[in-house]
Amino acid sequence: MACPYDPADDGAQMEFDGRMSYGDYLSLDTLLSAQKPLSDAHDEMLFIIQHQTSELWMKLALHELGAARTALVSGNYGVAFKMLARVARIFEQLNNAWDVLRTMTPSEYTMFRGDLGQSSGFQSWQYRLIEFTLGNRNKAMLRPHEHRDDVLGLLEAELGRPSIYDTAIAALAKAGFDLPSEVTARDPSQAYVPHESVQAAWAQVYQEPSKYWQLYELAEKLVDFEDFFRQWRFNHVTTVERIIGFKRGSGGTSGVSYLRRMLDVELFPELWHVRTDL
Repeated sequence: MACPYDPADDGAQMEFDGRMSYGDYLSLDTLLSAQKPLSDAHDEMLFIIQHQTSELWMKLALHELGAARTALVSGNYGVAFKMLARVARIFEQLNNAWDVLRTMTPSEYTMFRGDLGQSSGFQSWQYRLIEFTLGNRNKAMLRPHEHRDDVLGLLEAELGRPSIYDTAIAALAKAGFDLPSEVTARDPSQAYVPHESVQAAWAQVYQEPSKYWQLYELAEKLVDFEDFFRQWRFNHVTTVERIIGFKRGSGGTSGVSYLRRMLDVELFPELWHVRTDL
């Protein structure tokens, strides 16, 4: 009979008194003690962990989007493409999380829904910051965060700088495309309005990819990301409808009806509309 395997025989560190361990590095004591169900319902733990892990992925998405924008501004397209590709895969991961949450039935959710109070994913400031960073800017969405000066400051600061899509459009102008000042010098805090000159520029990029390869690849990286982002929104709608039907959301929104309206929001409109012209 073989002797039990001892990892120490292969050099594995087995003593951590005064040394950095896996749990220390990841602050696992803090992380794993952050789940505090307010009811005795078995499925509340699933609900909490699904949303907490989503917020962690969103934190990483913001980290990558910020780096991608900085790289685009400096003309370091290769780095930007790597970051944007990673963000797309982050949202693929977020999409998969809905599959786990959908194992919860309406009756199981009802057992603890009252304990949520007025809390709702609608109030996620990281999600709002992602939307602002991408270009979907609506100052009315600042109001749910006015009770937090630190969060409000982050969101307002983002509204004061060009979005990822503004930065992509600036790259078009830098490449020599003739874009009017109403596009290139617009107030970044305002919602973006599609412009025919931008669509014409993207059309030329797609018609001459070898000449504009970096812009061509940038366009496809943005479309790839928005594809996953749209899927995430759609999965959100279907998950909510499956669990609560057409009840109002816990945060006071119209629930499924509100989420369905969000499906029509386009982050990079000309990149989708140009496909009809090609």
